[in-house]
This record gives sequence, structure tokens and C-alpha cells, in this order.
Amino acid sequence: MRLLAFSMLMAGMAFGQSPTFYKDVVPVLQKHCQECHRPGEVAPMSLLTYAEARPWAKAIKAAVLTHKMPPWFADPHFGTFSNDRSLNQAEVDTLVAWADGGAAAGEPKDAPPARAFAEGWSIGKPDLVLDLGVDFKVPARGTIEYTYFVVPTGFTEDKWVKEIEVRPGNKALVHHVIVYTRPRGSKFVGDAKPGIPYVPPPDDRPQKERPPQTDRATLYGINAGAYEMSAVYVPGGVAYRTLPGQARLIPAGADLIFQMHYTANGSAGTDRTKVGMIFATEPPRERVVNAFIMNQSLRIPPGEPGHQVVGKVTLQQPAQLQALFPHMHLRGKSFQYRATFPDGKVLTLLDVPRYNFNWQITYYLTQPLVLPAGTQLEATAVYDNSVNNPYNPDPKKEVYWGDQSWDEMLAGFVDLAIPAGMNPLDLVRVKRTAGSGGPARP
Repeated sequence: MRLLAFSMLMAGMAFGQSPTFYKDVVPVLQKHCQECHRPGEVAPMSLLTYAEARPWAKAIKAAVLTHKMPPWFADPHFGTFSNDRSLNQAEVDTLVAWADGGAAAGEPKDAPPARAFAEGWSIGKPDLVLDLGVDFKVPARGTIEYTYFVVPTGFTEDKWVKEIEVRPGNKALVHHVIVYTRPRGSKFVGDAKPGIPYVPPPDDRPQKERPPQTDRATLYGINAGAYEMSAVYVPGGVAYRTLPGQARLIPAGADLIFQMHYTANGSAGTDRTKVGMIFATEPPRERVVNAFIMNQSLRIPPGEPGHQVVGKVTLQQPAQLQALFPHMHLRGKSFQYRATFPDGKVLTLLDVPRYNFNWQITYYLTQPLVLPAGTQLEATAVYDNSVNNPYNPDPKKEVYWGDQSWDEMLAGFVDLAIPAGMNPLDLVRVKRTAGSGGPARP
């Protein structure tokens, strides 16, 4: 099919119909590229005009043929996602033929209207804006480990949030941001203090004290009640929104925890990332909760090119699945989500065959999926701890769970919608059988 499409395109070129920038290329760039490739955004060059794009024609060809750009890593055979930014084959062929045909400009009158981008907050004017509480100085060089900032909300009552957006203070230095809600009483990064950047100490437990690797996992943030992921910033990402009748809960007395990943780029700078929220105007019918399938028992042997770790949890109550966000570190190779339903049916929800730590993507389901009680969610992560992994910090090291980028994680984040009045703990809390005195098995 691809060969046929490309042959037809080349045949058109032979009759003087080579793709031009204004007529054929601009629509593709507007749809898939200009969100990042414009002034003030994270991409290294702008692709808004012909003068800007023409010098990059061959690089654009190489990027789309290798699927390096646009960044999208989901296997198209599994699931459909509303934020899919991948190119279809006709779009790839158009960009390739444009580059091969001399990257002609064409007629400006053939171009579609320029795409309008939201300046400032994409969610509109927030009801509340909170920031790190300090200007953080990022050095010109070196590795900056994950840094945490505690930001008290000051909420004296529960708040329902319809939309929430993270805006970096310095996009050139911010790799990604995760904002967590930490309820009152939680011990999550308990040593961190407001206004003081905090880096957790490494886990230096000896090997004999670490648990053996198993498939047992928890749906963290729900069963532990320690924290919940409330917002994410990644280059080219979108603000967290909820569907009609839904909202996220930030309880009274909660703190926001900003987990900042900075990347030195040769020039020192400062950052003061902030988050904006729009509150629900009426009580929601459904609460959107975020948690992640976590398997802390992972043990990745030295030199292993394809070490697999699995985490499985069983839902004890029905829920509606709305988004998936796979997270690993530098040794991450591939990630897959599956659901096994009570009737035995198995469905692959998302398959990421080539995980890329530099692009932390949330995949939003085009249609939310109802998960009945008894559904088992499974996350399978594969790690490359070999010398063939150019990002591997140390292929001679056995690797365990940890926050640092040279450690690893199996964190399969999920967004689940539940009735607004339901306790999220009930999603994983196993009911006791009558007279048993013990928990029923899932």
C-alpha cells in the first residue's frame, strides 16, 4: 500500500505536480509540528514559514522516515488515542516527495490560514495559580537530579478541579514536570520543606535487603493514599482536562509536590514553574483519580538487554479508564498495558515498543473504556541494561527501584473515573468474605 501511494505521488511529480510548501506541506506542519516548532517553544527551530522550513527539508525527510518526529510511540495496532500526533502514510510521502523534489515554495495563496495558538494559559484564565515558591538556578552543565518542591495549597475546603495546566518558567531547561497532590498526613517526600529544593537520597540498601522480583504490584496513590498525580508538563503535551460532569479532587490541607526534571544546555538559567487551575462550578458526578501500577521489586541484572518486569493489580470496583502514561527511566526499552476482564477476555490497551525517556507522553483514549469489577490491569516493562543502550548510566550495575535517573521504575499511570462520592481505596480494597475473618482473594 505504501509503495502504491508513493508511486502515485512520484507519478504526479513527473507531470509537474511536485508537492509545494504552501499547498501541501503547510497543512501537515500545522497539524503535527507547529505546536512545538514555533518561537518560544521547545523545538530547536520554527517551521511556521517557508524561509524557516526550507533549510530543514532533508532533515524533515529523515525524521519522518525514521518516525523520530513527530514523537509518538504507540503501536497503531492497539488502541486509539485522541492526542495521536503520528503522520499517516500519505503525509509522510508528501514530506518526502517535497524534500526530494527540491522543496519548492509554490504559491502563498494556496496556503491555508495560519494556525492560531493560545498564548499564555491554554485553559484560559486560571482561577488559581501556584508556583515553586522560589527561583531555582539551573547550572550550565552537569546532571541535575529530580528536584522536588513543596507548595502548600492553603485550601481550607476540598476543591474540585476541572482543568489544570503546568507552565514551565524556562522551557529551554525544563525536561518535564509532574505535579502531585499530597494529602494532609502523607509521608511522601516528608523531609522536603516549602521554598527549599529537595533531592531524595539514593536507596543504598544492600542487595540482601531488597525484595525478590515478583509480579505483585500495587495501584499506588490509591491504596497507599500517599499522593496522586494531578498534572504533567512534557514538550508538546496538553493540559489535563476532564469530561463533562467530571473533576479532580484536591482535598483541604493538601500540598502540591512539583517533581522537576531539568536538563543543562550549556547556559545557566533560572526557572519558576507554575500551575494554573480552573475549578468546577458545580459538584461533579464523577471523580477522576490518577494512580500507577507499581512494582518496586524489580531487579535488573548487569548487561541484560531485555529484562522483563510485570506488575498486576485487580480492580475490586468498576471504573472508567481514560488515559495511560507509561514511565520508566534511562534503561526503559518497551512498555505494554493489558486488561484481563472477568470473563477471561484479554485486551492490549497500549503497546509502546520503543520507549523514549526524553518524551514522557500521556495517551488519552478516544473513547473511555469501562473496566468491570474483577478486571486485572497488567503493565509489562522491558529494560535494556546492556552496553548497546547508549543512555545506560552503568551496564555493569544491578539496578533496583529508585527516583534517580540511574535507578529504574515500573510506573504504569492510569486515569480512572469513579463516582464522585466513592472512596478510591475501594478500587483495590479486597472485601472480606462473610465469616472468613480474612480477605477474599481477587
